[in-house]
Amino acid sequence: MRANSEIHIMVVDDKRGSREALQKMIAKEDYRVSIVHDAETALELFDSEPAHLVITDLRMPGMDGISLLREVKRKSPETEVILISGHGTVESAVAAMREGAYDFITKPLERVVVLKAISKAREKQELIRENAGLRAQLRNLRDPSGLIGNSNSFRKVTELIRQVAPTSANVLILGESGTGKELVANAIQNLSERANRPFIKVNCAALPENLLESELFGYERGAFTGAVARKEGRFYLADGGMLFLDEISDMPMALQAKILRVLQEGEFERLGGNETLKVDVRTIAAANQDLQTAIAERRFREDLYYRLNVISIQVPPLRERRGDIPLLIGHFTQRYAAKNNQPVSGFSREAVEAMSNYDWPGNIRELENAVERAVILGRDEVLTLDDLPPSVTQGSRPGDEEHIEAGSRVISIPVGTPLAEVEQRVILETLRETGGDKSAAARQLGIATRTVYRKLEQAENLKS
Repeated sequence: MRANSEIHIMVVDDKRGSREALQKMIAKEDYRVSIVHDAETALELFDSEPAHLVITDLRMPGMDGISLLREVKRKSPETEVILISGHGTVESAVAAMREGAYDFITKPLERVVVLKAISKAREKQELIRENAGLRAQLRNLRDPSGLIGNSNSFRKVTELIRQVAPTSANVLILGESGTGKELVANAIQNLSERANRPFIKVNCAALPENLLESELFGYERGAFTGAVARKEGRFYLADGGMLFLDEISDMPMALQAKILRVLQEGEFERLGGNETLKVDVRTIAAANQDLQTAIAERRFREDLYYRLNVISIQVPPLRERRGDIPLLIGHFTQRYAAKNNQPVSGFSREAVEAMSNYDWPGNIRELENAVERAVILGRDEVLTLDDLPPSVTQGSRPGDEEHIEAGSRVISIPVGTPLAEVEQRVILETLRETGGDKSAAARQLGIATRTVYRKLEQAENLKS
């Protein structure tokens, strides 16, 4: 924040004693103060020497404080105005705030109250200025990849994307859940020679094994009950373009062999068909699990791993790129303020510091959710610590104290409850604790993410 001596404050009051008392009170804090006896003179002075802050009496002969407030805001929207009055009413205060006043203070004026209002108004102005700087930095950082970040670890990612995108090599993107692996895949596609060709995405964990195979390869009419017409698979639809296989570590072993054949030979058959189809598809895969461990545990084929892993890109977790957090906060604030028509300009320094110090186990996805929540629920233009989730302000991490408490909580299940219902209740309780993150819930339960999706699907089928 700039030194007080650089800040010009204009005091407008028709009563000499009041304006001189305010001048002495404020000047002791090294602010540069101008005193004016009426609103008309104040506006003339403002045109030649704009003020950062105007403190004006509400009731004055001629133009009153509300009218002066309107004119100041018209001339300089960034100037904050504080109204004072010896006849303060709720109606007057509400009217002033609606016109854009920063604060409304009743007489007799207390030094602590006045200086606090000035300090808060200045803090708001500085935050707006800093956020404008962040937005400018965001514009400068935007490149064709569409990714946001300026930390060393993230710059390495963007440089690698630019190198690999124009080639035909398969790419394996590794990183924790929520780090933005799909955004990296999008960036590769946007910068590749296939940018205007199909880009097909498949979440391997979201589909049961039998559906995943038919989604990837398609099927012929009559291939199975319900197959009333031919369906083209994702590989066929991606011909000439790119296919993104997300959460590849959850793909069943039996299906991995068929994927390997497509990658090696560029050919496959639809389910129930005999015709061999040739395709030209560049494959990008992503995983949030250690594939080397999966290979050692015989859950993932080693030959498929090397076929996919021609080039690997490791996306760093947010805790390893803390310098990017303010930029991401600015980006998400701007996005969700516009989307929800909220007059939010940014976060206080304390809030940004708390978010920068938090470990973000859910990474960018968790940060985005926290910012969106604050923008929607916050009541002020500048959001504060009070607008953030408790886990962020308390420095706790989902998976630490909160999960210990959750783990000690008893779920009462009557004897004789069907096992399927027990499974569903445990899965739902775990999902509640992970905020709906199915991958995190699967890791806690020691099962595949695909199993979580399948159990939830079964629960929905039982309801219907």
